[in-house]
Amino acid sequence: MFHVVLVEPEIPHNTGSIARLCLAADADLHLVKPLGFSLEDKYLRRAGMDYWPQVRVTVWDDWPALHAARLAGARHFLLTTKTDRPYDGAAFRPGDYLVFGRETRGLPESLLRAAGPERLLTIPMAPAARSLNLATAAGIVLFEGLRQVRSRAV
Repeated sequence: MFHVVLVEPEIPHNTGSIARLCLAADADLHLVKPLGFSLEDKYLRRAGMDYWPQVRVTVWDDWPALHAARLAGARHFLLTTKTDRPYDGAAFRPGDYLVFGRETRGLPESLLRAAGPERLLTIPMAPAARSLNLATAAGIVLFEGLRQVRSRAV
């Protein structure tokens, strides 16, 4: 139903937790290289538990490869602290791509500029917080998308 994209993720247990979220939400997980860990990493496997083999994971060499193969014609939303547009103001649809950046630096400015302001979303938070854990952020936005789609289906 949804696609979660991690661009250059750095921390294996975050990716493992997000893989578990994707399985629970029946979402596809896309990992864009370079990865800050091996897919054989014990922390990745531990966080993903025994679910890892069931998760639909695609690894991409770079953003242009993913964009050309999957995003052309699909809607994609980039999550960033560099916008004021809240995630819950977007009207999500099945097939949307939810794109998250590195834990330490977020998404590259070039991707944010190319996407345009209408595709940038943020999770509002108190000013004292700079950001949320990547897995937490992915869970918030992914399950908001599911909530919206399911409520329209009723």
